Amino acid sequence: MTTTLLATLLVGAAATACTRGEPLDDKQRGDMPPRTDGTAGTSAPASPAPRAASPLVVKIDNVPGARPQTGLDAADVVYAEQVEGGLSRLMAVYATRLPKAIGPVRSARESDLELLRQFHKPTLAFSGAQKKLLPLIDSAPLQTALPEDKTNAYYRGTDKPQPHNLYLRPQRLLTATPGADALTTGFRYGAAPAGGTAESTRTVRFPEARFTFDWSRDQRRWLVSMDGTPTVTTGGKRVSASTVVVQYVNIRKSRYHDYLGNITPYTETVGSGTAKVLRDGKAFDVAWKRPLATGGTEFTTPSGAPMNFAEGQVWVVFARA
Repeated sequence: MTTTLLATLLVGAAATACTRGEPLDDKQRGDMPPRTDGTAGTSAPASPAPRAASPLVVKIDNVPGARPQTGLDAADVVYAEQVEGGLSRLMAVYATRLPKAIGPVRSARESDLELLRQFHKPTLAFSGAQKKLLPLIDSAPLQTALPEDKTNAYYRGTDKPQPHNLYLRPQRLLTATPGADALTTGFRYGAAPAGGTAESTRTVRFPEARFTFDWSRDQRRWLVSMDGTPTVTTGGKRVSASTVVVQYVNIRKSRYHDYLGNITPYTETVGSGTAKVLRDGKAFDVAWKRPLATGGTEFTTPSGAPMNFAEGQVWVVFARA
């Protein structure tokens, strides 16, 4: 009885320590004794089901003043979305590798929440959000990691001016690398299907930003450029993708705007449509389908077969349908 009472008090204290409606993190949970609900004279209770893996997701700045970025080459998936003023922002997903630093970290948007529902309680690292959006983020099924709440995990660099110099130390947020099981994106990997059209370069344009992917026969990857400039990390490594998805989606106005009055676009990632998948120096016309926000996205060839991606980093650029 004493042990049960102690566990109850510890749970209450840890919950009180959480702010902004955040769920308990792994470190807080690790200090708690396990609950035992068995009764005397019975066998030990069965071990609980293993907890689903949760990825780290970081909002990364990519305007010219924020480049070069740090840790972008280590992401498993990079999403590119349109934001205010026709600019773009990146959402990088980390599951199989955690670099020493990631950034510059910037703010979240409403449509991020729909995209993040495909993951199991992901940890979202971001610099902030529009004031009216914060309650919606707090109520979403994710763990927030804001600089003011996780001060030990962030630092300001000296290489760029604010606000383009906020960086994350991911090992101070996660106790271990999540692993590939956390990538519940619906993506399938394997051999390329028959067909496809030879393609050496592809450019996707936003009103005030553009992404170009050039096929490298030597590296067997698509070299990434932003606004006509090769994308490199702070360590000088060229960012490249094994697979590029140009996903055509509905982009509408949201209820929010920035401090200049620019309306924030909302990128709809639930639904269906068409896409171009680039892999192995070819472009494939495919269909995409995501019926529910809680599920991943299925990509299929015209014959209805799954569209396999090449192993390695995947870039998904959301383009207006």
